[in-house]
Amino acid sequence: MPEVTAEHYPPGTPCWIDLMVPDQQAALDFYRDLFGWQGEIGPPEFGGYATCTLNGKPVAGIMKAQPMNEGDPMPPTVWTSYLASADADATQAAITAAGGTVMFPVMDVGTVGRMLVAADPTGAVFGVWQPVDFYGANVVNEPGALTWNELHTSNIPDASAFYKQALGLDSAPMKGMDDYHSLSVGDRPVGGLTTLEGTPPGTPSHWLTYFAVDDADSVVDALVKAGGSVFVPPFDMAAGRMSVVSDPQGAVFAVIKAVPM
Repeated sequence: MPEVTAEHYPPGTPCWIDLMVPDQQAALDFYRDLFGWQGEIGPPEFGGYATCTLNGKPVAGIMKAQPMNEGDPMPPTVWTSYLASADADATQAAITAAGGTVMFPVMDVGTVGRMLVAADPTGAVFGVWQPVDFYGANVVNEPGALTWNELHTSNIPDASAFYKQALGLDSAPMKGMDDYHSLSVGDRPVGGLTTLEGTPPGTPSHWLTYFAVDDADSVVDALVKAGGSVFVPPFDMAAGRMSVVSDPQGAVFAVIKAVPM
């Protein structure tokens, strides 16, 4: 069911995504036109963070990129995947113990939740979200909403061991696909794990966000007309028809017209 009706995501499950971007208003306009999102720049006390909605339900966040300290470089323009946690402090300790690096320690986000940002031992950056008043995306797996989160890593065994120890995620090769693993919470697949094969030379380990669409080709056409770029043109694969693209400011993501698995 596309609408998430539970009041929490099981720990380890991707539960939220957000985008850090130089021109926040331009990003809000772009994703409104591409996916039908509604959102506006938020209050100053939350750094202007915009919560975007689809049919009135939260689906993603967009914020203006700012250096942490004066003189620091601007952070990269990327989509960040957040994994659910029942206790952000305990997860932070587990990340460190498993060989990860905490980039932004646990912090309170008003009354809505607690978060941190970390990198796994292969360098892939991700967030952790402990809900209080807000549990994450309220709608998934329908056109314009998050549908899959996939880790592209330089070392599958190291990444598998880390996410198991730090966040309780199990991994196993998918049938007939030795270089593609599922990431599961219990018996339920919640994400993918694969190599960096097919990415441009020098691409670091990273999490890739997938958005569901009705028609991958028409969405990619619209994206190009709006100033976006295509890294992998639409193609058919086991899960459906997909494409890897970037928005006009360089944030990379995938779109997919999924088929029943």
